[in-house]
Amino acid sequence: MVEQLSLGEEESQEGQTSVEASESLADDEIIDFITGEPVKETGKEKVLQQVARALVVEYGISLEDMERDFPIRVELEGGRRRTRKADIAVFTHGAPHEERYVERVVICKAEPKNGNTVTRIRTHEQAEKDLAELKELMGSEQKPNIKYGLWTNGLDLFFLRKEISRYGPVYEPRANWPLADESISGQGMTSIARLRRGDADMLKLAFRRCHNYIFGNEGMPRDAAFWQFLYLLFCKMHDEEQSQLHGTPPRFFAGPEEPFTSDGRTAIRKRIEELFAEVKARYAQFTARDEIELSDRALAFIVAELAPYDLRGTDIDAKGIAYQELVGANLRGDRGQYFTPRGAVELMVSILDPKEHETVLDPACGTGGFLRETLRHLLRKWQREEGTEGRQDTREQLNAHQERLRAYAEKHLFGADFDPFLVRATRMNLMTLTGTSGNVYHMDSLAFPLGHLEGVKEAAKRIPLGETVDVLMTNPPFGVDIKITEPQVLDQYRDGVARQWSRNRRTGELELSDKPVSAVSPEQLFVQRAVEWVKPGGRIGIVLPNGILSNPGPNDEAVRKWILENCWVLASIELPVEAFLWEANVGILTTLLFLKRKTEEEKIAETYGPPKDYPVFMAVAEKVGVDRRGNVVYERHPDGEVKLQVTTREITVRGVKRTVTRKEKIVDNDLPKIAEAYRRFREVHEEPGSRR
Repeated sequence: MVEQLSLGEEESQEGQTSVEASESLADDEIIDFITGEPVKETGKEKVLQQVARALVVEYGISLEDMERDFPIRVELEGGRRRTRKADIAVFTHGAPHEERYVERVVICKAEPKNGNTVTRIRTHEQAEKDLAELKELMGSEQKPNIKYGLWTNGLDLFFLRKEISRYGPVYEPRANWPLADESISGQGMTSIARLRRGDADMLKLAFRRCHNYIFGNEGMPRDAAFWQFLYLLFCKMHDEEQSQLHGTPPRFFAGPEEPFTSDGRTAIRKRIEELFAEVKARYAQFTARDEIELSDRALAFIVAELAPYDLRGTDIDAKGIAYQELVGANLRGDRGQYFTPRGAVELMVSILDPKEHETVLDPACGTGGFLRETLRHLLRKWQREEGTEGRQDTREQLNAHQERLRAYAEKHLFGADFDPFLVRATRMNLMTLTGTSGNVYHMDSLAFPLGHLEGVKEAAKRIPLGETVDVLMTNPPFGVDIKITEPQVLDQYRDGVARQWSRNRRTGELELSDKPVSAVSPEQLFVQRAVEWVKPGGRIGIVLPNGILSNPGPNDEAVRKWILENCWVLASIELPVEAFLWEANVGILTTLLFLKRKTEEEKIAETYGPPKDYPVFMAVAEKVGVDRRGNVVYERHPDGEVKLQVTTREITVRGVKRTVTRKEKIVDNDLPKIAEAYRRFREVHEEPGSRR
């Protein structure tokens, strides 16, 4: 029996506090983060909104102390005066919004359009013309209160600090701003308690700027630039851990002037090389061959970018998003690896719903998306149980959750991949999220438990076929150009899917050929391997091309028949081409197939008894939040107006927890609705098969 999904208009996105807003919004409008009012969405406006959010979430500046498009009188040559607007003005806390109380000013420009190429990161000297506008806005000694300025185009970030000397104003370059009510000391050493938690967008921008600087300014290839960045990321995390454990001052920092002087950059290098030596000695994924090969200038730039962040205290969503986007852009393989879009990953993990006591495996893990989402899924579940979902964790909660995630990753989280670079990237991904690299093996999962790669032996001990894995989720490589031909591999599947079939012309029944098959598409083999790997009763989620589930050919039909003989079908969810087209650059129709392995007793009962009828959840996702060009698609009323929702988020500003309420457009994405519909479906229809 098949139950078809019907999506209701009243559904809201999971994890959001949402009510329908009455105001309409034009296609080219967004809701301003500062005022809560509609504004026209331009390239410049997108940058302004990102900065405004970061000032609140990262720097602890109150919304009440900010104003956009604030007029400031500036002095021109010859004693002339005119009024210019600061895109964002920040006032003394609690003071009236008057020019004499302005402390910080921001100038925003649209991000440069450069397609998919990397934009070189400019220095303060190279941006002198743009910074002249900022200096003019910050004023001279007549405006001593305006101490800090920021000029940004969404990629370049130029911070200035104004000092009044006996000879007039001096505009000193800075790598960052201080937090609210904080000044930067001469040494620039900041306690761990004063580091800031990363906002997802700003942390992603920081990672991107670091990588672009190495790739664009140092002339390194993309993959080499990526690894150099990771070396420093690990130095940063190691330094945070050591500072917290021993109460020692941080060593991963850049003083206010250090990135801009030769002596300062030399001092930074000395500290970082000491840290990296400790990292290599501590973590097995690093070897003696790993070396920091950056120039002093590039090294100082990256340290200054990463140093202000409290990575241990930053939400795993923010770290995961930033890391996943960077790794996906640099380590795409050439063996049919189509990295799974985040929405599809979230849907699969939500439906499989792994528990804290269950062992999870992705045998084609790529960059670790399913493993990361499993950790996120468990964390959100714990927060719901604690009644803290949607709130910012305290330091005690962060530490407790971190240890719990670490314990889970070490005991229950497993991955494998044929590509050694992806294996290493996934280990480092898990390290950024949990503090442990987990269990990620370099091996050929289709050849397992055979094979010559170094991960096979340990994997055979920890995750033997059919014994320990409760949940398997994967997006295997697929395609006609990468068929498996090795006899040693195919021999493992000749009693299953690796057989040649034909159709009897008279009866229409499938007939097995006497001739052994010599080449099989990897996705067909991965179906059998996935089923064999989980325990009887184990759950499986797998991304498959639609052809394997719908083509009329005898071999594809035989695979479907094998699935039905060995598994209960839990759900089948078809994705639109947009799901993979934008994020993975692959124009292919895919289905998320969810299975449950039958026990031997269940297979015997079906062999000698009547087939068991049971309901199967099926859905077709028509929209995934983006169109074929990657443009975000929003929900609309029948009259075409964009729908709005009210979202609330708890953040800490100036040491006080506050709730920020804002109106937002509703992304038109069926996937969260399908996940909720599946939960309702299971409330009515119990999973088929035995529960172990």
